[in-house]
Amino acid sequence: MTMDRPRTGQQGHVAHRTGTLSPWEQTHLWDMENQFWTADAEASRATTATNAVMIFPAPSGILQGDQIWLHLGQRPGWRSVKLTERRVTSCRDVCILTYRAAAEKADAQILKALCASTYMQDGEHWLRLFHQQCSTA
Repeated sequence: MTMDRPRTGQQGHVAHRTGTLSPWEQTHLWDMENQFWTADAEASRATTATNAVMIFPAPSGILQGDQIWLHLGQRPGWRSVKLTERRVTSCRDVCILTYRAAAEKADAQILKALCASTYMQDGEHWLRLFHQQCSTA
């Protein structure tokens, strides 16, 4: 048997305490996300947690830790990316960026995807814990 909890009074739960990122933090995170697409794998690795998880469209699938960098290192980076419909949500030291991406590179169709990345603040730095792409066309 499950019981519905009343909606009132739940604001005390930590998940209901949303934080507000400063404009500088938001700009910094979006810059990191943009560079994740356009920089080389080593530069992206520096802003990603050691055991992060990423989900890419088939055939790549679910990758974790070093698998990510083996995968990304085998492919040329994106020449440019446009991130639209950008949203930020945060709770304490965790932040989720969601957006629509249109990425270009030489000799390939434009990749259109819905994306999400989760970051955790580690001291004064933000580290990517999770990234997911879902192709839209």
